[in-house]
Amino acid sequence: MTTPIPASVSIGGTVLLADVGNSRIKLAVIADLGSHGSETRRLPTVTKRQDLDSHGFRHANLETWLNQAAPSAAVVLVASVHDAAAARLEAAIAELSATRYRPLRQRRIVYGDLPLEIAVAEPHKVGIDRLAAAAAAGMVRRPGRGTIIVDCGTAATVDLLSAEGVFLGGAILPGPALMARALADGTSRLPVVAAMEHAMGTLPIMPGRSTQEAIVAGIGWGVRGAIGRLVEEARSALGGNADVILTGGWRGTVRDALPGAIEMPELVLAGIALAAERACSR
Repeated sequence: MTTPIPASVSIGGTVLLADVGNSRIKLAVIADLGSHGSETRRLPTVTKRQDLDSHGFRHANLETWLNQAAPSAAVVLVASVHDAAAARLEAAIAELSATRYRPLRQRRIVYGDLPLEIAVAEPHKVGIDRLAAAAAAGMVRRPGRGTIIVDCGTAATVDLLSAEGVFLGGAILPGPALMARALADGTSRLPVVAAMEHAMGTLPIMPGRSTQEAIVAGIGWGVRGAIGRLVEEARSALGGNADVILTGGWRGTVRDALPGAIEMPELVLAGIALAAERACSR
């Protein structure tokens, strides 16, 4: 059996993760690098989770988390689908390192850092969050079975891994918050539904008895039906023999539409953690 290696021992300093999304920056610490041997395959363990607002996080909140997560030397692995937010985060980390005299290194994760075979025309244009989730799913997939990864975030994605663990691409559709914003922006009378993704934590009421309830019902049942249909198509494309892994903040809305799905809330962060040894050695 392969013994898990603490990230701080193998790399030299605490390894921090930053998943920079369109709405949130998700921070975590690698507790250990997992087990990748032939006898056992276990994903890295992440801990000390913290979320920041991608559009305007407070530097003080970042510093407080850093002080708790890594009081000494650390390296920050940044995976981003929001370049402006990632640039703000990296500038804030560099400033804290310089002004607080803290040894903080940074490394932007790219697709080549992930242990994943990618069979699409332009892998550098695929969102690193999708590839990180696929890399993590590939580590725990059952031999001889395809894998379907459903990520319920700002944008919802349904991605496919072949039975051999090859990333085949997938589908992208707007998440609930984007749909609600599009309705408000494209009409003169429909309001913005505040905290739309929070409203997706439970199945919406049908029929909606107010305009806001009707919007929640339309979007909630709409994304539920769309994702269910996409998973059916994905399973057909994989020959009917596939497991489903479910992740993302509003996954509760589609949970019962995907019977047998395996829920892995930290799938993307675990995938970013898989890049640690390769990225930190460069």
